[in-house]
Amino acid sequence: MVDSEAPSTTRSRERTRRKLLDAAAQVFAEVGLDAASVEAVCDRAGFTRGAFYSNFESKDELFLELSGIVANERVEAVRSRVGELESVGGFDTQPANAFAIIEQVLDVSADDRLSVLLMSEIRIRALRNPDLAAAYLQQEAEMQRGVAQIVTDIGRAKGIEFRVSSDEAARIMLLVWEGAAVRAAMSGVEADELRRRTSTELALVAQLTIHDPQRP
Repeated sequence: MVDSEAPSTTRSRERTRRKLLDAAAQVFAEVGLDAASVEAVCDRAGFTRGAFYSNFESKDELFLELSGIVANERVEAVRSRVGELESVGGFDTQPANAFAIIEQVLDVSADDRLSVLLMSEIRIRALRNPDLAAAYLQQEAEMQRGVAQIVTDIGRAKGIEFRVSSDEAARIMLLVWEGAAVRAAMSGVEADELRRRTSTELALVAQLTIHDPQRP
């Protein structure tokens, strides 16, 4: 006998988690991570503490998942851009210059001030909490694998050779990505300018990590 209630229960649980995550993002934007209490998140989402703890073990787990969503949005935005350029033959009309290629691909990065603040505060908490640090590093490793695949896809589409492995290139790019985004956020620029500065610095890194055979 098939349990017809199971799919409905799963969907309800997913909706609850999504509402809690959305509420957490709103509360964080208003008061920051430390002041974003479980009670405040529950009030904003319209749930009880029981609903919260049936979905998340702690506030740290909720915000770690939220930071994972931010990280995935970054990678997926770039991956979608690569797929779009490949599907319409956009790479065929792009200049051979690695700077121009990477800058255009990363023009759709999902960074904004709120996501930069969230990721920065999660890192600070992880420095003080070994369990959170382990979870964060695992999440970061998954993001690095995603970026490494994007690097490989770009290289294949454009016939670019790398001075380092795709994993090494991804690790370097992520370090620069985070640093550039934090500096831009500190300067108070709008989201479009933040993304432009980040993509420009990453394109500069590409010049160091990618060997373009058409360049001298």
